[in-house]
Amino acid sequence: MRKHNFVVGEYYHIYNRGNDKRKIILDKCDMDRFLESVACFNTVEPIGSIYELSFQQKEQLGGSTSKLVSIIAFCVNPNHFHFLVTPLVEKGIEKFMQKIGGYTMYFNEKHKRSGALFQGRFKSKHISDNRYLLHLSAYINMNNRDKLGNVIFKLSKSSLEEYTKNEKGFCDKKIILEQFKNGKEYLNFALEAWQDTLAWKKELDLDLLGG
Repeated sequence: MRKHNFVVGEYYHIYNRGNDKRKIILDKCDMDRFLESVACFNTVEPIGSIYELSFQQKEQLGGSTSKLVSIIAFCVNPNHFHFLVTPLVEKGIEKFMQKIGGYTMYFNEKHKRSGALFQGRFKSKHISDNRYLLHLSAYINMNNRDKLGNVIFKLSKSSLEEYTKNEKGFCDKKIILEQFKNGKEYLNFALEAWQDTLAWKKELDLDLLGG
């Protein structure tokens, strides 16, 4: 049982890793498929499979205005992922995670395996205040990097470039970036926060999932 309920408008850290710490991303195609699932299935309306969606125009994919969750930040590494989200509808987080869980079917079929890909039910923590929110956004955005900001996982992707280089993506960044002058100031904050991770992770009750 979870220690909290998911409340519309509140913020949550959602995360999980591969079963038995196995990798969930083995190549670029896997990463593209996982991120495509995140973008396309964040919708209240039933939309079928990604295969069915492939016959639609690209600009239609993930373009629904009726989203299940608002994604504030994310990081996907070879063996685990993190999301900072807020539900927009009742059961939004549960339905979103159930939908992107379909990635397991793709992964198992492609890599000729069977069984669970992820380690049980996804984990979650409620974000209790603004300081926690800001530091968690930095933690997630920097999760695939070292303390100097260099990418350390070849197969990884985070929303940092959406924040600092205005790269197109699916994150709703306003609640974070409106507290900084610009993306450069946020990057400086994220780098400093990441360097201090060992000092504040216990206070913020972060589970590093091995990375």
